[in-house]
Amino acid sequence: MAQALRRNTAGSLFATDGKAHPLQDTLLGVTLILGAIAFISAQFHNLHLLSSWTGLVGIGTAAWGQFVSETTRERFGLIVGLGASAVGFFLGMAHGGLFGGLW
Repeated sequence: MAQALRRNTAGSLFATDGKAHPLQDTLLGVTLILGAIAFISAQFHNLHLLSSWTGLVGIGTAAWGQFVSETTRERFGLIVGLGASAVGFFLGMAHGGLFGGLW
């Protein structure tokens, strides 16, 4: 019956150590949202400004999140968001770049 005495550490989706990580969870959420926006908008040629800028900011937030992350779940989500942001950024750059068509 040792299982009945164990603490439930899976109370939070991202905190596997049983502690609250508000900064890391915020960075994870922002990175995932920016990555989704960058990836989806990169599929449309005329949205290259949106995809390249959100991808660039998403890469930055993912890098900072990796620097301060404390659990494996946070790091996993940050890598997923980083990949989506990078794909969106690179496709946005290929379609016209950060300032393409403004000058």
